[in-house]
Amino acid sequence: MHKDRPKSPFLNQVRDAIRTRHYSIRTEEAYLGWIRQFILFHGKRHPSELGETEVGEFLTYLAVGRNVAPSTQNQALNALVFVYRHVIGRPLGDILGAVRAKRPERLPVVLTRDEVRRLFQALDGPHWLPACLLYGSGLRLMECLRLRVKDLDFDHRSITVRSGKGGKDRVVVLPDPCIAPLQRHLESVRNLHEKDLRDGFGAVWLPHALARKYPRAATSWAWQYVFPASRRSVDPRSGVVRRHHLDESCVQKAVKLAVRKARILKPASCHTLRHSFATHLLERGMDIRTVQEQLGHKDVRTTQIYTHVLQRGGNAVLSPLGEVLGSAQEQGADERPAPAGRLTSPP
Repeated sequence: MHKDRPKSPFLNQVRDAIRTRHYSIRTEEAYLGWIRQFILFHGKRHPSELGETEVGEFLTYLAVGRNVAPSTQNQALNALVFVYRHVIGRPLGDILGAVRAKRPERLPVVLTRDEVRRLFQALDGPHWLPACLLYGSGLRLMECLRLRVKDLDFDHRSITVRSGKGGKDRVVVLPDPCIAPLQRHLESVRNLHEKDLRDGFGAVWLPHALARKYPRAATSWAWQYVFPASRRSVDPRSGVVRRHHLDESCVQKAVKLAVRKARILKPASCHTLRHSFATHLLERGMDIRTVQEQLGHKDVRTTQIYTHVLQRGGNAVLSPLGEVLGSAQEQGADERPAPAGRLTSPP
């Protein structure tokens, strides 16, 4: 049993319900955190004694008292919906009167092609290749880091993204400039995997019950991570020592550093490369439905946000200032006296 097992019997029950449904470790940690905060907010009362009113009070506190983002408030709500439905067995009804966090209307940050080029020139080491896939294939950061060797198809220039956002699979483009670097990278990864096998390790984490169904899959080359961590670590759920994928914070820090080195003033991040991928495809005339499929958006309206980025500033409005200033400059030139020593035209 792992040492980080919650002390509360109720939270242990919640954790078991989450793992039975194969939720990710991130979701497990987030849900347990929100449920713990909900219990503390109501004076350590058991959730079975509480209901929709108390849930609404907690959500209002998050929006007003802590000024959280809408996505954060939604995550807290999802955690409470889960616990009441799957643990307590009393699904929540309508939550009336709760103040919902407001979602600001912001356009995504997008880099120009020159800025992307400068960013890649400032990137080095093991982080250059993952960043290339974020921009070249439009991957989310965790989709990129969770890639397995078998997900790369060099013959068809494609990458299969498994269990992306919403639990969906999709196929995206594998950029030609990444093929040779990826093949060289996989050679070193294979050497690392073979060393792990010689040392008595080399069994990668497998989703759900695949490890029991296919006992040899965990040590097979096809299932290894494309971007493995430099060190082995202890699995937080099973306690098994294995090599996980590269930690996302490493790539995030490297990209932030490269942004500063490249003297890019925009607040760019790893996800900015995905935004830039979509925008640059649309600039080149790519069909919006194709871009939607590449990004894995469920609704095309999510993809349409990038069409607003393409529009000229101010919704394609052409300011009259240029025309006025241009006319004033022309008029001023006509009214200026002729330079000394030059003849003027007769009246």
